[in-house]
Amino acid sequence: MDGEAILSSSGEYTSFSYNGRTVRFMTSPYLDRYIEVKEWDNGYIVVTARYRGVDEEEYIDLIPTLEDLYIDANEFLKPIKKVRISYD
Repeated sequence: MDGEAILSSSGEYTSFSYNGRTVRFMTSPYLDRYIEVKEWDNGYIVVTARYRGVDEEEYIDLIPTLEDLYIDANEFLKPIKKVRISYD
């Protein structure tokens, strides 16, 4: 879907995908999965995450990760209107 990014996790890694590009970064080894995206604000995501059976609110700031990868954060994030969780 146009303007929609995908957030998921596998093992100790979180994946954020949009428009054929995927950014992966390490996360807690206790993370089971992401449950719900509560807020998307141009690179800042508030999600409900399940850690070993306990649901907690988590905050993900993509901008430092994108900058570390030499990706223009402004250009990459600007067209994203929504983030959804998918474990396909």
